[in-house]
Amino acid sequence: MDMHRVKQIVSSPDDIRVCYHGQSVWIDGYDETNRTATVHMRGREHERHIVPVEELTEE
Repeated sequence: MDMHRVKQIVSSPDDIRVCYHGQSVWIDGYDETNRTATVHMRGREHERHIVPVEELTEE
């Protein structure tokens, strides 16, 4: 995924399904400089991870 799409998803009111290595995640935020996103697995809000934007896919 590219950073432009990540920004669209974060600002969208819609429930857009995103995956990280096959796991469904929510994007909580992003860091444009480092090209990373902060995500958490659906149903596991307390487990946040910083991942490369390029490793996110849209379902």
